[in-house]
Amino acid sequence: MDTADELRIDAPHRELLDQILDKWSLSVLNELCERPCRFNELRRAIPQVTQKSLTATLRRLERNGVVEREIVSTRPVAVRYRITPLGKTLRHPIDVLLAWASQSMPAVERAREKFETREEEEASL
Repeated sequence: MDTADELRIDAPHRELLDQILDKWSLSVLNELCERPCRFNELRRAIPQVTQKSLTATLRRLERNGVVEREIVSTRPVAVRYRITPLGKTLRHPIDVLLAWASQSMPAVERAREKFETREEEEASL
């Protein structure tokens, strides 16, 4: 396989990555990697997320086969979410990406400062 083909990101790939690596999906996946959770457990674990955003995130993850939804026959009926075997395969690449971000943050901060300084200097000309 050609290296250029391996690195090309087509629209379906971009859509999938956008949905899996978005702000709330990473938090939801982090929680569900630990244990299955009911909706309100996820809300408590991720207090910044709104009910609407959490619902949309769970639906996207379920649509992509990363999370599964289980109806629990209790009174009242409850829904529990768990990560699927496919979802579990995301753990390692996400951990690598997060480790890179953590390790690279000082260099990123320096680059940001340099950029901002240059922008300010150019604006004052």
